[in-house]
Amino acid sequence: MNEVARTIEDPETQGTVWRRWQARELLNGSAQSRKEAATRGDLRIGALGTGSDYTAFLDHLGIASLDVSYGGEDDGGIYHSIYDDFYWYTHFSDTTFAYGRTMAQTDGTLVLRMAQADVLPFDFAALADTVHVYADELKALVEARRTEAAERKAALEANAYALTNDPKRPQVAPPALETPPYLNFAPLENALAALDKAAAHYNKARGATAEKTLPAATLSAINRELARAEQKLTSAQGLPRRPWMEHLIYAPGWLTGYGAKTLPGPREAIEERRYADADQEIARVAGVIGDEAAYVEHIAGEFEAATQ
Repeated sequence: MNEVARTIEDPETQGTVWRRWQARELLNGSAQSRKEAATRGDLRIGALGTGSDYTAFLDHLGIASLDVSYGGEDDGGIYHSIYDDFYWYTHFSDTTFAYGRTMAQTDGTLVLRMAQADVLPFDFAALADTVHVYADELKALVEARRTEAAERKAALEANAYALTNDPKRPQVAPPALETPPYLNFAPLENALAALDKAAAHYNKARGATAEKTLPAATLSAINRELARAEQKLTSAQGLPRRPWMEHLIYAPGWLTGYGAKTLPGPREAIEERRYADADQEIARVAGVIGDEAAYVEHIAGEFEAATQ
């Protein structure tokens, strides 16, 4: 996606789509995304939630998916409305079809590059790096819950709620919060270390074939294996309370509508203070990441065998 964005011209600025994407992150992103936009060569692709056709492919079937759109300037509030018609589009939205054309260029380039690549351009090192970020977010969430519990306890012990209560608008003091235990992130960390190693092995093995012509049958077999790599991140058991959602890395939140949750099993357990469940879900996520690492190692071996 980053490579394609660097080749498409933004119709308003005449710069590349990538540069405008970067500028938006620098100005409007979170503190972390602003920092990364200034220092990373590639911009991160946001996590997918739900509400579109990819839901069944990614969340249920484990097929790698991408949702591409242009937006950010139109704040007309038109969405699935009787006013969302050709007249509105040509008078108030993309009136000259400039971004319709750009969208076609973007999608077309993505499809052609995928179709014409000898080997599907999957980047497992980027996957590992991204999941490391998600894992760090889980650890930070536990610490935030621990701080919140400690502050609530201190306020209750100091009788702060009663002392600041307004007699005209009386309120009941909130209950004490359970202090989170120290969750076992070791399985997740070990699985991510294995995925880091596998991704590096894959890149080395793939790079060794760059100047060689592999048999068409070998390339076809490897591409079929690569196309199934995302499925290793799914579990037939599915997520707690929603077994249809089988992807353990991405899902719409239980209470967020379309909004995505990353590592949804342990994340939502921590958010809801179900800490015993969180440990179990961490182990489940570690299991599928370990499966992914083993699968990537296997594909790396296929490349090595093809060059013998």
